[in-house]
Amino acid sequence: MGAGHDTVAAELVRRARARGDDALVVDVLALLPYGVGRVLRHFYRGSVRHFPWAYAVLYRLFLRPGAGRRPGGTPLARLAGGRLRALAERTGADVVVPVFHLGAQLTGHLRARGLLPVPSVVLVIDFAVHRQWLHPGNDHCLCLTEDVAREVRESTGTSAWTCGPVVAPEFFADAPGAAGWRGLFDRLGPGRPPVVVSAGAWGVGSHLSATVRLLTDHGNLPVVLCGDNERLRRDLSGTPGVVALGWVTDMPGLLHAARALVDNAAGQTAVQALAAGLPVVGYRPIPGHGADGVRRMAALGVSDVAEDETALLGTLRRLTTPGPARAERIAAGHALFRDDAVTRVAALADAERARR
Repeated sequence: MGAGHDTVAAELVRRARARGDDALVVDVLALLPYGVGRVLRHFYRGSVRHFPWAYAVLYRLFLRPGAGRRPGGTPLARLAGGRLRALAERTGADVVVPVFHLGAQLTGHLRARGLLPVPSVVLVIDFAVHRQWLHPGNDHCLCLTEDVAREVRESTGTSAWTCGPVVAPEFFADAPGAAGWRGLFDRLGPGRPPVVVSAGAWGVGSHLSATVRLLTDHGNLPVVLCGDNERLRRDLSGTPGVVALGWVTDMPGLLHAARALVDNAAGQTAVQALAAGLPVVGYRPIPGHGADGVRRMAALGVSDVAEDETALLGTLRRLTTPGPARAERIAAGHALFRDDAVTRVAALADAERARR
């Protein structure tokens, strides 16, 4: 479902192997039989790209936090139970770490019924935790913030700890590729602060062309991450003063060369920007978890949210200029990164193994 979950999983594997452990990534959608996973992915992608109102309805029905009985994801997740159990047995796994809410429903269901013999440690990668992340059968949860950890404990009684976002180490130090990006920006928009506009891996956003024109008209150099949306990239490439990028392989360099990120989902690009010391401004978020996450990030003080064009321009002027406001946001973002998630996972798995 986008690239954020994959990026987190890949970084967990890298850290585990650096410790001398082994790790394996499996897509929970691939574990679903009858091609159900492919259908879900295509439906979600089509909804957020073409019919965002439909996803907003589904979010309110299935995912939105709050009391009361509503449909859940456990019946769907159960379809993958046999394959996950077989995989855990075949690999000799010591722990299963869901980084996607459907995976958390699956492991919680299996653990509650004694069908998964090893502990499940859910890594909640959202700032605003929705109800499908929460299943009381899971052993532990690792969360981005203490607020989310508290919500998990109160909602499920599950042990929950704070570890902060999972981001590759290249984002924390000035990346070698940054100089090349700075040179490109100086050539294409001399004197204009480069502002990255993120549309996610699928190139999804509301009124992106209008946002880009607004930034250009007011002295910025918009650098648009179009992901794999080639049509969006072609459309924006014809706009003077705009850098429209497809799939970017040097995100650390790009983020270190920019002055701010305009974000619409509070996902992995946003936390990578925080790691790189790049102020984040939420604007026109995608519905559902995107809107909730953008507002939760701002409430934490690690980012800003702009409700209209005037607020966006004013916030960018304040944050792209060296000074206390910019320094404060950068420091708050860096403070999120606390503990190593893999170290936490290993410690929890060792404790569970000692109890058996």
